[in-house]
Amino acid sequence: MLSLTTGLLPLLLAGLLGWTGAAKALGPDVVATAPKTALARLLSSSERAARVLRATGWAELLLAGALLAAPGSALPGAATAVLGACFLGYLGYGRARAPQASCGCSASEDTPVTWRAFARAALVLAGGLTAAVARRTWWGALGDRPVASAVVLVVGALVLFALSADLDRWWLLPLRRTRLRVFGHPLTGRGGARQVPVAASVELLENSLAWHTTSPVVRSALLDHWESDGWRILHYSGVHGEGEAARPVAVLFALDATAGRDTPGDPMIRVSYVDADTGAPVAAEELRAAPARRSLRLVE
Repeated sequence: MLSLTTGLLPLLLAGLLGWTGAAKALGPDVVATAPKTALARLLSSSERAARVLRATGWAELLLAGALLAAPGSALPGAATAVLGACFLGYLGYGRARAPQASCGCSASEDTPVTWRAFARAALVLAGGLTAAVARRTWWGALGDRPVASAVVLVVGALVLFALSADLDRWWLLPLRRTRLRVFGHPLTGRGGARQVPVAASVELLENSLAWHTTSPVVRSALLDHWESDGWRILHYSGVHGEGEAARPVAVLFALDATAGRDTPGDPMIRVSYVDADTGAPVAAEELRAAPARRSLRLVE
């Protein structure tokens, strides 16, 4: 199995580099993404950062082609390992100097650098070193053991998929929404009746003390919303903490799905910070200690 995996590594690396390279070299989001990256701070210019991202994308595409065309040669693997080492160095700089900036690795994510970016770069480094010394071609491995090769490729692709934060919207967020709908959420717990438009709930939230207290953490507009047991859940993304302690979080507000600005009394608004990588609650003690004044009741 080890020999089979080694033989298929160039194919997996080529797929990864082909995807991220095409996104940076040909994607339309590079110019918009560049100012949000640590690279813009490193180069002191968003325009230079965009050009470097484009150039890196073309380099990745060339390496992907070389890995596919010459898997038995040491040069493509060695060059891939060097690229992985450069990625790790850049990620380390970004995490230390601009912890709230994104890496721009696929020219579409806008979340801070997490351990998953480091793990993916480390896999590129290790995979490149392994491919440099491997002598078995990927087409030979596929021909000799097609079923086992398919399993290895699927597992490898799933690992790379899971380590790509910008793909969370395709699998992680839907999975979490399904889990919340099936098993419930700590923010829910009472029945509801007539619902008001989502825009009315957002307006009510943004005029509340809960919003003004937590707004320094919020980094996005409304990303998603759903109803559960009479609560309307409003999902935003954010960054909690400062410096090296900063981490990406999902900021979840829960309020009565029937409440509007004309509803008598102060609405109850519940807030939760959820780690964007693990789904674990963040800053529960901080939320409990928040001021309980008009329009604000914070719970874990």
